[in-house]
Amino acid sequence: MTTSRPTIRVATADDRLAVARIVDAAALEVEGLVRRLDAGDVLLAVEERPRARSGHAGGTTDGRGRERALGAVVLKPCDRGAHVVAIAVRRRLRDRGVGTALIEAAREREGRLVAEFDASVTPFYDSLDFSVGRLRGGRCRGVLEGPTGGGPSSRRKN
Repeated sequence: MTTSRPTIRVATADDRLAVARIVDAAALEVEGLVRRLDAGDVLLAVEERPRARSGHAGGTTDGRGRERALGAVVLKPCDRGAHVVAIAVRRRLRDRGVGTALIEAAREREGRLVAEFDASVTPFYDSLDFSVGRLRGGRCRGVLEGPTGGGPSSRRKN
């Protein structure tokens, strides 16, 4: 991965396999993943791959060129923002800002974010200024309020 920040965009139907692979590799189970993708509730971090030198572009047919999926965040819109259902980044690309970029894009889009997660990943959420509290069974709940003057998106809530 380059040192530049990844591009964050809404995942499309063409991204289903890439998103599923990233989520599966992180050993996460996401109920209704296809439904969340179809609703436009999955953000994907990507980077552009260099074109082949031989003249064969090898890009996708959707006009985006050759992208490499780096990570994804699955959201479920709610009354006040969105619930972070899952966030996953390719293992070898962790600690390079991909997860941070995904959460920042989700916050910008949705305003307030709420996440429930294992205590072992609390440092990640703490670093993003989530207000974290403990739940039963070693789980935690974090809340990240939207930017000042911002709010949840006007998108249809599912």
